Amino acid sequence: MQTDVLKIGTRGSALALAQASETRARLMAAHGMAEEAFEIVVISTSGDRIQDRPLSEAGGKGLFTKELEEALFDGRIDIAVHSSKDMPTVLPDGLELSVFLEREDVRDAFIGRASAKLADLPQGAVVGSSSLRRQALIRRLRPDIKVVTFRGNVQTRLRKLENGEVEGTLLAHAGLKRLALGHVITELLPVELFPPAPGQGAICVESRIGDDRVKAVLDPIGHLATAQALACERAFLAALDGSCRTPIAGHAVVEGERLAFRGMILTPDGREVHEIEAEGPVADAARLGADAGARVRDKAGPGFFDGWS
Repeated sequence: MQTDVLKIGTRGSALALAQASETRARLMAAHGMAEEAFEIVVISTSGDRIQDRPLSEAGGKGLFTKELEEALFDGRIDIAVHSSKDMPTVLPDGLELSVFLEREDVRDAFIGRASAKLADLPQGAVVGSSSLRRQALIRRLRPDIKVVTFRGNVQTRLRKLENGEVEGTLLAHAGLKRLALGHVITELLPVELFPPAPGQGAICVESRIGDDRVKAVLDPIGHLATAQALACERAFLAALDGSCRTPIAGHAVVEGERLAFRGMILTPDGREVHEIEAEGPVADAARLGADAGARVRDKAGPGFFDGWS
């Protein structure tokens, strides 16, 4: 193995840095190498800088990846570490998601100020979330609740909650665990009631196609079952042309050689919901996800996405 320093690109938020550090730690352990063999390079992205409006209005998921991908192309970094749920389904030519780290808990966490449980919030309470999926699921469960767009990193959102701007907010359990903030959670929402975003809880690594040196470094830290589950979830998303504008949930579970998937699409007000399930061999993960996406789209009908996509 070469001794060149491997440059790990990441966004600058505390969570992004925690994910980059976890990736570095796994690489160090896999290869018996010192921390100095891996350099974390912080790159500011458009998604971090734009805080005054929803991502769906600013340009979608690509806002968190564009600058990191530019750095991959020009050689400033060798790999980019991302939250899988932030990744568009189509990547720029020449780049790939090379490995997925073993997935964390996929559940959403509720952090309540007025009440410990989402279901127990007072009538008309205000809840903050930047995710259209979470907003739609909240409205589905509690149509009386006022949901407001809540941008910013984890610490910013928790500070807004503490300052009384809202009565509650939702964040990924995985992210809170990685930041050692599990103690702030007042309720973990079951996946049956509150299914996660495709890719939620999984860290992925993006690299240049054909870079054999980087591939050799990354291969030992890849987690096969996570990669199989995400192949299904991302194919589901791609079949629905999923973006930040569409409330979509999807979760695949791998057990041995079998995969079980459940997907959901909602209107932003949460009033119309269509669910789909699929099961089959893990070898068919991507096909199962794509078929589930096509079937739920047919189920919803041609007008479902009109006017809000």
